[in-house]
Amino acid sequence: MSFDLVRGTSPVILAVPHAGTELPDGIAGRLNEAGRLLRDTDWHVHRLYGGLLPEATMIVAREHRYLIDLNRDPSGASLYPGQNTTGLVPLIDFDGTPIWREGEAPGADEIAERVTAYHAPYHAAVRAEIARVTALHGFAVLYDCHSIRSRIPFLFEGVLPDLNVGTNGGTSCAAGLERAVMDVLAGAAGYSHVLNGRFKGGWTTREHGRPADGVHAVQMELAQSTHLAAEAPPFAYDEDRAARLRPVLQRVLAALAQAGATEEAGRRR
Repeated sequence: MSFDLVRGTSPVILAVPHAGTELPDGIAGRLNEAGRLLRDTDWHVHRLYGGLLPEATMIVAREHRYLIDLNRDPSGASLYPGQNTTGLVPLIDFDGTPIWREGEAPGADEIAERVTAYHAPYHAAVRAEIARVTALHGFAVLYDCHSIRSRIPFLFEGVLPDLNVGTNGGTSCAAGLERAVMDVLAGAAGYSHVLNGRFKGGWTTREHGRPADGVHAVQMELAQSTHLAAEAPPFAYDEDRAARLRPVLQRVLAALAQAGATEEAGRRR
């Protein structure tokens, strides 16, 4: 199994596709010096969210996104046409720098094998958990947990807001859940935020969010300056910064659970 799964009884499911740093035998040696830094990891995100919402389910991928990106369309289609981004199996990092040694980048057949071995099982597990908690509550909230460096000129201009909420333009969750998140963030002093800015939600949010069926999906992309000592190696977790941020995230998760229950009650009328 390429992920760790802790099941809970809450309607909220925390998906963490990019915090893993493992690579299968033979893969790490094919990465060049830039690739081996693993700079594009969502550092410590599973730790940041751990224990915030009692009985929330959490699914955390073990392998690094350079093996395969679990938040990309398995067909290889771009999530952000016309904008700089990285692919299903990245060839470059977020700075636009090649990450594979010359001649070692995976080809189409190898990428297809990785989709079967890693991408498909992860999303099958997400679907299974959505079905399980929907059976318990009548609805599910899939919260996709991410982080990224706050300054990456290759991907976006200037400095990224601290908290970046993505709902694919309001299509991946009911309006009440989107509003509940933004109400919490509006009261989060000291943190900037945006809805559907540069990061509108990746393939996870777009694939699994079906609000008409009671399945709501929200992506949160955190600027790593909110919880790391520095956005550079060794990407150390900052206990003080994390301690300030965790209550905000806790309120977001609680608000989503409550808003989901309210939405479900309305659907049943």
